[in-house]
Amino acid sequence: MHRILISGSLAYDRIMSFPGKFSDHILPEKIHVLNVCFTVDGLTEKFGGTAGNIAYSLALLDERPTILAAAGSDFDHYEAWLKANGLPLGGIRRIAEELTAGAYITTDQTDNQITGFNPGAMKYPSLYDMADVDPEHSTAIVSPGNLEDMLTYSRYYKKHQIPYIFDPGQQIPTMTADQLREMIDGARILISNDYELEMIVKATDMERAQILECAGAVITTLGQDGSVLYSSDGEEEIPAVRARKVMDPTGAGDAFRSGLLKGLVSGKDLYTAATMGATCASFAVEILGTQEHRFTPEQFRDRHEKTFGQNG
Repeated sequence: MHRILISGSLAYDRIMSFPGKFSDHILPEKIHVLNVCFTVDGLTEKFGGTAGNIAYSLALLDERPTILAAAGSDFDHYEAWLKANGLPLGGIRRIAEELTAGAYITTDQTDNQITGFNPGAMKYPSLYDMADVDPEHSTAIVSPGNLEDMLTYSRYYKKHQIPYIFDPGQQIPTMTADQLREMIDGARILISNDYELEMIVKATDMERAQILECAGAVITTLGQDGSVLYSSDGEEEIPAVRARKVMDPTGAGDAFRSGLLKGLVSGKDLYTAATMGATCASFAVEILGTQEHRFTPEQFRDRHEKTFGQNG
């Protein structure tokens, strides 16, 4: 059996709704002495974090990836959720003196958002012992999380010839140009959305052609416009897969990565694996939250074949 290693973050997304407009309560001429309290309608807690989101959709695809991340003293509820979905916990380090990373998101009636993020346990590396990892039967993704983990694991994968996807995402602003170049160099795939790719190009002073000389391929997601695969074979467009109803695009990117990984470990070519990523993303946008969607492997296959054909 092929093993999937997912390094990244585990977090609680705590979402609040403000029944008004922020603009009615923030005075521009007093912004230098801002002191505002917003009373919200309530709070909902969702499971999140890049590693948790990617692992969740892979579990729906009958995979049992290893999550490499750190969690805090309040992780019991999330831990029970992962167990209920058949996901192993051996790669998760518990930090007793910290809380699990948390995003506190308040949205007003015009969809403006104010977010506070506490990295909590994510400040600590996961320190996973790779002694039981078989390089010949392993694939990895380095997704946004603890920076030390991102550097350490990408170096390990290169040294031991474990193919990995580099997904810098939200951590791009925290990395130096040298760190970005190092992690891109030797990656099987660099994946990002189009805005993040521009950030990478600007930060590293590398054009896409130069990036392709370092990474085996580049996948750029474009939201509702699908994605583009750049490789030595040229440029291939991958259409978005139609969802029944788009409720929440948050988490679609992580679901895309899940389908992509499933395709790769199943021996699919890169284009087909990317179409599987597009199919997985279409389920994620149909419901609010990054780990709320459900599908069976049969439902996944049916939707994929309707879009891309039986050989897609």
